Amino acid sequence: MLEWLFDAQLTVLGHPILWREVVGNGFGLASAVGGLRRRVWAWPVGIVGNVLLFTVFLGGVFDTPQATDLYGQAGRQVFFVAVSVYGWVRWRRSRGRAEGPAVVPRWATGRERVALVLGAAAGTVACALVFEALGSWGPWADAWIFTGSLLATYGMARGWTEFWLVWIAVDLVGVPLLLSAGYYPSAVLYAVYGVVVAYGFTVWLRAQRVEGAAPRGTSDGGPAADTGPDVVVGRLGSAP
Repeated sequence: MLEWLFDAQLTVLGHPILWREVVGNGFGLASAVGGLRRRVWAWPVGIVGNVLLFTVFLGGVFDTPQATDLYGQAGRQVFFVAVSVYGWVRWRRSRGRAEGPAVVPRWATGRERVALVLGAAAGTVACALVFEALGSWGPWADAWIFTGSLLATYGMARGWTEFWLVWIAVDLVGVPLLLSAGYYPSAVLYAVYGVVVAYGFTVWLRAQRVEGAAPRGTSDGGPAADTGPDVVVGRLGSAP
């Protein structure tokens, strides 16, 4: 029974699709919704989606219909599980306490932007060489998605409004890569996230204007308190 559930497929327009890819992305979307609402359950839900998608993107290892290995996509799931465990513990500890916002939106400084660009370039090249040696499908695009996801999550923790732009760049590469590799549900979710991220960028710009007098501090990446309907914390779980 477990083997059947693991290998169950459906056919869409003549293309076989694993149910666990659909279900994994469903958990990822639910986690994102829970994260925007700052619900503790968003973290464990996201972890379930990450584990499922990890097996999907190692197509050659787990014998998926695509039979292609996207090591960057699979690596992102491991990274997000680690972040989710930290966030889950921290949010549970903070539940019920009145706190100020953990993330104060701000533009990165000039030095921080230079470090962000250098990190993106160096990380993409290094990961692409590793992924290429491992036989990853589309290693350069996969490397940018992996590197960009790490930088965007780091930028979110620091409260940089630019992190939304990094996510948009990740989605712009991720959608065509996943379509060409045959991961259609994941490509659709990337497109949906692109719309959410574009909205989130405008929300943070408004938050910066509202909180313009606030100190330009940094954050340790903890949970954000409720500061109104226009405050968006960020993407959680398998958020691409």
